Amino acid sequence: MGADTTRDRVLGLIASAGPITATTLADELGVTPAGVRRHLGALGDDGLITEHEQPGTHVRGRGRPAKSYVATTDGQRSLTTAYNSVAVDAVAFMREHGQLDEFVEAKAAELENVLRDAVGDESPMGERVEALSKALAEQGYATSVRPGPGGYTVQLCQGHCPVQSIAEEAPEWCEAETRAFSRVLDVHVQRLSTLAGGAHVCTTTIPVTAVTAKEG
Repeated sequence: MGADTTRDRVLGLIASAGPITATTLADELGVTPAGVRRHLGALGDDGLITEHEQPGTHVRGRGRPAKSYVATTDGQRSLTTAYNSVAVDAVAFMREHGQLDEFVEAKAAELENVLRDAVGDESPMGERVEALSKALAEQGYATSVRPGPGGYTVQLCQGHCPVQSIAEEAPEWCEAETRAFSRVLDVHVQRLSTLAGGAHVCTTTIPVTAVTAKEG
């Protein structure tokens, strides 16, 4: 039971914070490096994670950057619930009967209300994005915030999406979610990648130094 729990924690952290190195995983989870390597090997053998070479400050032997890891599509799906197949069937049914757009907008409005209550509108933008990330995490998303190039933007990263299988069936879900982020923050945000589209993380770029017209 304990080994399975640690394995799940390793996979969950890779999904939420990847690309991430074995050293960082060990530090964050309080696991020995040998223990992390064992779980990484097992997760890799099961096709749930993959290596992702990334330039960075972690250096090992002859100047080579340390290996970092991201969750594969199968790894993302392993974090979802058994109810997804039923939900996907429901999405297909609603699309067939012309009800999907109304449903997606209604669910996006529910999420927007939750996020708006958490974020507020008085704090600096960087703090509001952090609050948005925390609120999303409480809704089952695995989120992190990273600085963008030049310090003018931040990237909101979602390493796990509880409705990924639905979004794969209905890309409208991701679009509505992005519009909700924009309205909550009152800035134009740009979705660069999505789990539903095959990326290892959903990435949304958010300006933090200047407020622009909000997205419709």
